Amino acid sequence: MFNFGEHLKEMRISFNYTQKQVASNIGITERNYQRYEANDQRPSFDILISLADFYNVSLDYLVGRTKNPEINK
Repeated sequence: MFNFGEHLKEMRISFNYTQKQVASNIGITERNYQRYEANDQRPSFDILISLADFYNVSLDYLVGRTKNPEINK
């Protein structure tokens, strides 16, 4: 089963960002971002879009619907 929080953490680490850096860039608190990685809270649709834009990946990749991170245009 797909683990959103773990996936989010793996992406953040692969880009060498801190939780604080990601949170600041998408306009949320560090604590809220930590809750997403811990699977304690689900992000809103607006936050999902911000995360996908920040990491430059598709929404489908972000939420585990595909293994291909590329955005189809």
